[in-house]
Amino acid sequence: MNEAFDIQAYMTHGVERVIADSLKATAKNPKETAFLLKFASASKKASKKRSKAFENGEHIPPFLIASITSSCNLHCAGCYSRHNEATVDIEPVNQLSGDDWKRIFMEADDMGISFILLAGGEPLVRRDVIEEALNFKNIIFPVFTNGTFIGDNYIKMFDDHRNLIPVISIEGNQYATDSRRGIGVYSKLITAMDNLSDKNIMFGASITVTTENLDEVTSDAFLKTLSDRGCKLIIYVEYVPVSEEDDELALNEEEREYLTSEISRIRSTDDSMVFVSFPGDEKGSDGCIAAGRGFFHINSHGGAEPCPFSPYSDVNVKDLSLREALNSKLFKTLRDNDILKDDHQGGCVLFEKRDLVEAALLSLD
Repeated sequence: MNEAFDIQAYMTHGVERVIADSLKATAKNPKETAFLLKFASASKKASKKRSKAFENGEHIPPFLIASITSSCNLHCAGCYSRHNEATVDIEPVNQLSGDDWKRIFMEADDMGISFILLAGGEPLVRRDVIEEALNFKNIIFPVFTNGTFIGDNYIKMFDDHRNLIPVISIEGNQYATDSRRGIGVYSKLITAMDNLSDKNIMFGASITVTTENLDEVTSDAFLKTLSDRGCKLIIYVEYVPVSEEDDELALNEEEREYLTSEISRIRSTDDSMVFVSFPGDEKGSDGCIAAGRGFFHINSHGGAEPCPFSPYSDVNVKDLSLREALNSKLFKTLRDNDILKDDHQGGCVLFEKRDLVEAALLSLD
């Protein structure tokens, strides 16, 4: 890796930017602002923990992605999780328990991890895990949901516990969303957004960007629609193809540059929402930030993976601590051998280099 690049400073700056942007976006919401101010203080303490670890030769990332279930009620077209069989229709087997996730959250808090993204499957089917998360006020838990389970009970939970932030998946307009996620889904998620807004609950939208919706989801008109509904966070995720037939949906280099420039423009003109781009925000990070450089992934069975789009693991948190998992042989191999370097063609480094990741995993046997 390039020793001149300070990944610790890069990630700390990224966390500070997200918090500062969030405070701007929620300036007119006293309850949300009060929580974010307390979290900003906790985040600084977490950053000091990570800096101290860094001084001792250990890098702790500020982000963790936790896929807490393999169950989902939808069958979205081109779903990467279903393609990798991380999401299935059969009864879950050998998944981490609520107590397992409680231990992981405790260890993450102790290490100085500030954000744990709860994903799945559909994470809201694991109410037991969500209820464990709400007790960790030093951590923000963005909950990546399809929006179909956000009823009165969850509305109350999100209202009472502001460290849980629902992030609802949407593909653009009704036609685009229902075409990918199923007839009637758009109406349900819009209802969920409106109900969250009625309670002044901060929520976000996760948008999978394809060649088909690129223009719409970056348009001022579409973003105004979300902003008017109370949305405060937009997360753009570049589509990763699950087969050769889907390659045409993945952005090419020109389209990726357009997305980057549009997000830059939007950030400079709109402070009513926070804008995050994956993997676009990795540019300038000296390569991919997966495998523990900026984040890592724990799947529903406990396997520690570099990233949800790189589902390979050599250790399981059932058998060892979160800190030990972060320092797995696979993660170290990926970090130390330039596999994370951004010299690939495409948006996702580890997806493009999956043959190298598989080879690295085999070499550990």
